[in-house]
This record gives sequence, C-alpha cells and structure tokens, in this order.
Amino acid sequence: MMNNLCCGPGYASPYEATKAPREKILYTIAIYTGTGIQKPDYLATIDVDPESPNFSKIIHRLEMPRIGDELHHMGWNACSSCYNDPNMKRSFLIIPGVRSNNIYIIDTATNPFSPSIYKIIESSEIKLKTNLSGPHTVHCLESKIIISFLGDAKGNAPGGYLLLNKEFDILGRWENSMGEISFSYDFWYQPRYNVMISSEWAAPNTFMPGFDLEEVGHLKYGRRLHIWDFKKREPIQTMYLGEDGLIPLEVKFSHNPNSSHGFCGAALSTNVIHFWRSEEGNWEWEKIIDIDNEPHPDWPIPIPGVMSAILISMDDKYLYLNNWLHGDMRQYDISNPHKPKLTGQIWMGGLLGRAPVVNGVKIAGGPQMFQLSLDGKRLYVTTSLFSTWDNQFYPKMKKLGGAMIMIDCDTINGGMQINENFIVNFGKEPNGPSRCHETRYPGGDCTSDIWL
Repeated sequence: MMNNLCCGPGYASPYEATKAPREKILYTIAIYTGTGIQKPDYLATIDVDPESPNFSKIIHRLEMPRIGDELHHMGWNACSSCYNDPNMKRSFLIIPGVRSNNIYIIDTATNPFSPSIYKIIESSEIKLKTNLSGPHTVHCLESKIIISFLGDAKGNAPGGYLLLNKEFDILGRWENSMGEISFSYDFWYQPRYNVMISSEWAAPNTFMPGFDLEEVGHLKYGRRLHIWDFKKREPIQTMYLGEDGLIPLEVKFSHNPNSSHGFCGAALSTNVIHFWRSEEGNWEWEKIIDIDNEPHPDWPIPIPGVMSAILISMDDKYLYLNNWLHGDMRQYDISNPHKPKLTGQIWMGGLLGRAPVVNGVKIAGGPQMFQLSLDGKRLYVTTSLFSTWDNQFYPKMKKLGGAMIMIDCDTINGGMQINENFIVNFGKEPNGPSRCHETRYPGGDCTSDIWL
C-alpha cells in the first residue's frame, strides 16, 4: 500500500494513520463573500512546521476565478476507502462554493506548497444534470466522490447527493430515493454495517439570508437523523431527536470500521447525540452531552452554545466539540461512548467575554471549524461559521476578520492548552480582513478518511 503523505490514497488502519509524520502545511478556506470586500474567496496554505521561519504564516493564496462563491467545506478525492485501487492518489481537493454552486478541483500534488486549479465543475452543469444546489460535505467513496447538496436548483429542500467519477465527471445523483427526508447536511458511512447516517440543517433559501429563531418553531430547520441502506442508496429509518436534537449538524462514525458507534452535534440544542447498532440489529440513540444556555445582559433569552462541529480523534478516544457563541472548545474522553468524561476546555472568543484576546489578536467570533493532527496532539481551530450568520452574531468580524489558533492536546491524560507561539490573523490579509473556515491536511485527516 502507498503511504506518501501528499499523494497516497490512505492508510491501512486508523492506527497506522496516527503514526504518520508531523504535518508541515495545511490548507484552509478563506472567504471574502459577505464581508463587503469585492475579492474572490481563496485557499490559504499555512506553514505549520515549527522548524520553519514561516511557522504560522500564510505562504500561498490560491484565489478562485470569481467573486461570491462562499467556499465552505471541502474534501479529498481519495482516502483510505480506496486503498485497493493503486491508481488513486490523494492529489486533489474538491472545494464547492455553497452559494455559487461551482465546484473547484484543486491540484495539491504537483506543488503542495502552491496548489492550483485543475478543473471547474460549473453550477449550470450541476443544475442541469442533477437539479441540485448548495453543495456541502465531500467524501471519497472508494474510487468515486460523493457530495451532499442542501437544496434543489431553486434552493428548496431536501437536496440530495451528487456522484463524481475519479476524473471529476458528473455521473448523476447518488441516491435512488430521498424517502421522507426533509433536509440534508452532513453524512458519514460505515461500510461493514451497510449504513450511512445523514443529518439536517435547512433549505438554502432558509439559512442563507441569516438565522431566524422563529423558523425553528415553524419546522424550517432539522431535528432528525436518517439511516440509509448504503448499498440500496435509500433511507430506511429516521431517528426523531425532538428538542434534544434541534439543528443536528456534523455526523461522525468511529474510525474503527468494526464499530457501529457514532455521534452528532445538535447545534441549537447544544447537545451531543450518540447512536449505535444494538445486538438485535436496531439503531438506537441517546443524548450524552448537554451544555446549558448562558445568560447575557444584551439577550432576551439565555445564549445557546451553538455546537456547529464535532470531531473524533483517530484512535477513537476523544471527542472534540465547539460552542461557537459561548466561545469554548471542549475535549471529552469517549472510551465509554455511553458515558463521556470532560477532560479539557479552553476559551478562545465568543459572546461571553471570556477570551477577547488570544496570542495578541482580538478575536471577533468563536471556535467554529477545527481539524486534529493525525497523532491527536494539535487541534487547529478557526472562527467563521457562515457569512450572513457571522455578520448577524459577530458584526465586528467585518473589521477584525477571522483567526486560526492551535491547541495542544494531551493524548494520554486528556487536557487542552492554547499554543502561545501560534496565531494566524486573517484580519491582516493583503486585500483586507477575510474569514477562515475548514482545514485539511495533505496527508488526510480525522474528518475525511473512512476505512472499509
């Protein structure tokens, strides 16, 4: 099996991945969409080699050819799920524009320090062939690529799934049926159980203008998880989460392909939902983490944490979560997935005023997207959620921009600490303050690789 950090398709096991060399660079989405600055969004290459004179600096910016894409999430063309195809290499990042619906294929192998645009899949072609809009989650699917879309061509729910071949040609829709699914968002599959789990946000026409709490009560935001027959490509069961699962966003299975345990973060409820397959073959769920709302003098109601992301370490020992409005990152030991233990917490922004300045940078925003190193020791955290939501909850972000912070993680005893030598200030970019969102490593990462 190939094991080249820039080009190899993946690792034989999660354990092998944890032994990979330390990352030297990482790729982070940076956006101008919604900031008032008429410049294209871009992919920032950041030097994270502590021996480098450019440590914690942006060393390359790949601008997209158009303005207004709202680059959001991204994924690799290859991962450990295609280990049996020797022709596959982790050479390309697939970066969709959630507003424009364009999909950019980025060559990271020719020169990893200076990636380039390889191909553009136009929005018009996607809408014509699939009637989809609002691309979100990208996963490698053996030698193919699957991308969740949040809406139809007019921005209405429920959306669906786009399937690409390894040459990045559109094969059509992946799913054979959306069943009774109301909304789409994130997904993860576990082949040994013939299962995929998908979550719910809202229709693009609902969330893109900004957040309206009344629309949650009007059932315009999700509160369910969906279980799919992976081979038949159709949903077979729904988990109704109710008030415990308002706006269930990121879904993560354990990395161990023999495990049926998985987790979802419910953003508005600020809860973690644990799901698993019982010995009888039924899919069960429970709420295992519940974070209280916090009072605020300027809010008519207590502030929810807004848990917009979760992540599981490669060894399946720790679960990390964010509270975007509260401003804290948390680490839980999930060795017993039914009874997680809080082992670490740090503050890096938020509306509660507990970390307004980090490593000399004034933070406008809270912890939002994050990526963990393969050995589990470094957590890179960014602060922007979505342009209109940023503007609504953190209006100072227009002037101050986003930031990336590195957290050192204790993988033995648990614990978290902000690294005082690392800060990437996107508020000081050449074209003015930009915002940073999702991050990927050239060698693969905890939120992309799936084992068969």
